[in-house]
Amino acid sequence: MPSHPLSMTQPAPPTPHSAPGEAPAPLYSVVAWPPEALDTWMRRVQERLGVRGFGLPHLNLRAPFTTPLSSAELIAGLRGALQEQPMFDVQVKGWKQVPSVIFLECHLSAELRDLHDRLLEVGPSSRSPYDGAEYRPHLTLALGVLPWASEELWAQVQRQASPLGQFRVEALSLTREQRGEVQELHTFPLGLPGK
Repeated sequence: MPSHPLSMTQPAPPTPHSAPGEAPAPLYSVVAWPPEALDTWMRRVQERLGVRGFGLPHLNLRAPFTTPLSSAELIAGLRGALQEQPMFDVQVKGWKQVPSVIFLECHLSAELRDLHDRLLEVGPSSRSPYDGAEYRPHLTLALGVLPWASEELWAQVQRQASPLGQFRVEALSLTREQRGEVQELHTFPLGLPGK
């Protein structure tokens, strides 16, 4: 990570604990990748400000979770939940700051809320405090912002204008993070029932 005196960030939180000698349980997520123009712009802003999110820019439809299901069972469950899901548009609202995090907030439409709720039903699985009623669709710009850097970094971020006011989601991806590496396990095209 580039060194930048104003935007020091803390490392990402550790993965769930396992018994000694066991690999940590993988963390799964369901995400939408932003279009190239938004992805490239987010990465350039991160580089310029010396900050990072967790992995590549993405819109979480389900916060990271663990599950006793196998990857094949999880894919099958998600395929069922997404079977009739059409493509949808996401409206970009603007920057938002909460303690230690700065993100590009998106509008929580009724369709997006329904999709998130359906994805939560696939399980059994762990729940994040940011699932359910606290779900806020967003693309993380900076994660782990230190308090002493927060105010000045926020001032710099507010001068950055998103190149897109909305974007279309045509597919969702199941990702798995284990030992700091994020892998895309499966892509679910939307608007194509049975795929």
